[in-house]
Amino acid sequence: MNTTKTFEFKALPYAYDALEPFIDKLTVEIHYSKHHKAYFDNFINAIKDTPMETMDILDIFKSISKYPAAVRNNSGGYFNHTFYWESMKAHGGGLPIGKLAEAITKSFTSFDEFKKQFSEAGKTRFGSGWAWLCMDDKGKLFICSTPNQDNPLMDIAEKKGIPLLTIDVWEHAYYLKYQNKRADYIDAFWNLINWDEVAIRYEKAIKTVGVK
Repeated sequence: MNTTKTFEFKALPYAYDALEPFIDKLTVEIHYSKHHKAYFDNFINAIKDTPMETMDILDIFKSISKYPAAVRNNSGGYFNHTFYWESMKAHGGGLPIGKLAEAITKSFTSFDEFKKQFSEAGKTRFGSGWAWLCMDDKGKLFICSTPNQDNPLMDIAEKKGIPLLTIDVWEHAYYLKYQNKRADYIDAFWNLINWDEVAIRYEKAIKTVGVK
């Protein structure tokens, strides 16, 4: 996400009902138009009349510990949600292919093991937060989770890396359909993953870390 001078509230990349039956229309509509939009608006207000207005969001994340909590929480909420929406598509799921598939197998021994570990990271995230598939600075893939609206690009992250895939495990992401059954929502997520987008992110990350 390159923001140079302005920050944009991107249009949802599909209709509100596109993720049915795995994520219901009302959840997507409320999640995007209320929760995500509020993070965006609050982020813009938090950086108003500061040098951050013209900074790239990735540079903000690199020094997030120096900024007020309102910047940390709302910049994360803004970025993480955009990343989440773009991680999914109608008729998604299936298996990754090519170099991404090879990297997943190399890092986790098998796709099934990766799926197990990623799901577990989401299921065991205490309270609200996110589970992530990331690349470290050596080009190796790893799984982590972050609380609230933090992400692995922030300087306060327990383990920093370039995110490739995420799932939102805040209750507002699933409660209307799944109530307290977070595990069922996570299981359903595998039917929505946009592996083409994840593969594009993987290729960009490889170039960023300079690993062949």
